Amino acid sequence: MKFAILITGAPYSSQAPQTALSFCEAARKRGDDVIRVFLYGDGVHLANALSTPPSDEANWYRRWSAWIEQEDVEAIVCVASALRRGLIDEREAGRYEKAHFNVTAPWQIAGLGELVSAGNDADRLIHFGPA
Repeated sequence: MKFAILITGAPYSSQAPQTALSFCEAARKRGDDVIRVFLYGDGVHLANALSTPPSDEANWYRRWSAWIEQEDVEAIVCVASALRRGLIDEREAGRYEKAHFNVTAPWQIAGLGELVSAGNDADRLIHFGPA
């Protein structure tokens, strides 16, 4: 089974990223594929490389980034949602003449077409959103 994952809940105000990661880990253990993770809406906060939670809390950016790199999964951040929320990669920072950026590999900024493509390529598109 091939899964595409859509996350719309923010990491520290919803359980969506945590539940999605548990699902992805379990799917891989079963031998299923996770072909793409797509962040949309407040879910884009998961890709903020400058997120620095207290040391006694989970660092969801690090945990997700490590899993994505280990499993070689595409990780896409919706460009419109990201820009609206102050998340930007190096390319977009140059385009908008910003001095800094906070979205780095393994995350990539792209459009909604990547979500549509993932839905077409996967057997199931699973949505993890705020409660």
